[in-house]
Amino acid sequence: MRALKSSALRLIRPFAIRDYAMLASALVLSTFAAGMWTVAMVYQVRHLGGGPMELSMVATANAVGLLCFVLFGGIMADRHSCRRIVVLVETFSFVLMSSIAVLAITGSLELWHLMVAGFLIGAGSAFFYPAYSALLPKMLPAEQLLAANGLEGTIRPVVHTALGPMTAGFLVAALSPAHAIIGVALVHALALLMLRMIPNRDAYNAVSAEGDQPQPSILRQLREGVGYTVRTRWLLWTLLFSVISVFTFIGPFEVLLPFIVSDNLHGDAKLFSFALAFFGIGSALGSLLIASAKFPRRYLSLMTACWCLGTLPLAMIGFVSEAWTLFVILLAFGITDAVGMVIWGTLLQRRVPSHLLGRISSLDFFVSLALMPLSMAVAGPLTQVMSLQTIFVIAGVASPVFGIIAWWAGKFANDELENPLIDEPTSVPEAETL
Repeated sequence: MRALKSSALRLIRPFAIRDYAMLASALVLSTFAAGMWTVAMVYQVRHLGGGPMELSMVATANAVGLLCFVLFGGIMADRHSCRRIVVLVETFSFVLMSSIAVLAITGSLELWHLMVAGFLIGAGSAFFYPAYSALLPKMLPAEQLLAANGLEGTIRPVVHTALGPMTAGFLVAALSPAHAIIGVALVHALALLMLRMIPNRDAYNAVSAEGDQPQPSILRQLREGVGYTVRTRWLLWTLLFSVISVFTFIGPFEVLLPFIVSDNLHGDAKLFSFALAFFGIGSALGSLLIASAKFPRRYLSLMTACWCLGTLPLAMIGFVSEAWTLFVILLAFGITDAVGMVIWGTLLQRRVPSHLLGRISSLDFFVSLALMPLSMAVAGPLTQVMSLQTIFVIAGVASPVFGIIAWWAGKFANDELENPLIDEPTSVPEAETL
């Protein structure tokens, strides 16, 4: 009972700091709005007479906007106030969604408007998330970062995948897609209100490695971030592991899983949605589990083990004949993936120098996403030369094999012992408590 109480207190402790409570509330609202937009956008495209091709164009525009600006967004997080960046992005999101809502409600909206909006939403995310990642360690003591990242990982699948889309679906069914977009704009307005309640403290401004010297050029800062990554063994090998892992499993997971549901299990869209729900539940449980714990002593080894062991069950997906087996596999995959991701995000915030954190976070984001479209593009054609079973075996086994290589080549075992991250109580200057 005492351990359970201690875990619960560890979970809620970050909310005692007022600035974080406002930031976390804004993140929940912004994520909720993003979840609403995924459904509102789909039905608005259909309302305009579009089909799968048009929907794909809008979704692709979002990914292109994110990839085009994510490295630049990380540099901006290291050059300017992170608080100001998240406020500006949320303001921009509110204005953008309000404009799209007006066009939709007046019947003036066209498909190209949605494509531009998708691109701009992706670009906004490219600035928001590096700034958010860099802002957290300026706002919270080091020992509370794991709980904060874990709570984010818990909230995201619940709000973005379930509550947001469900709310938009109700609005679309009861009124219209245009009214759902109005709802998106209103939620962004609430998120902006939360962010505006965070004081503009000096601690949230950019930290320069050169002290009072003028900031270097953007290109030089980019080279500095890449150079730090290449020189830092644990960081380099984790990113290389991430590239291989994402490339090998994301395509089969996103593109081929529906065919497993239909061909192996003879299921429909409802069964597929249940399968994804179990993955989301696993992600939430995994994030909650690690958020309520102390930061692990063997953090690099545990992170690598979670990602390796988590993808291994994917090798069995091609052979499932019962729905419950698929649900268990995806639940386990969600739990282990989330635990690894929360440790990874916290690790960056605790070990990367503060003046580089925005760039390294954006580089991580870029590397993780860069091969995602390629993986999804390759997955379909591969079915012409390989069976679904073979593809999923490769997807499940590739990550463990390369994970072991990364753990050995990156000398993770020695590094984590030489650089222990102990949860010792610290204070954050100027922070206010509720």
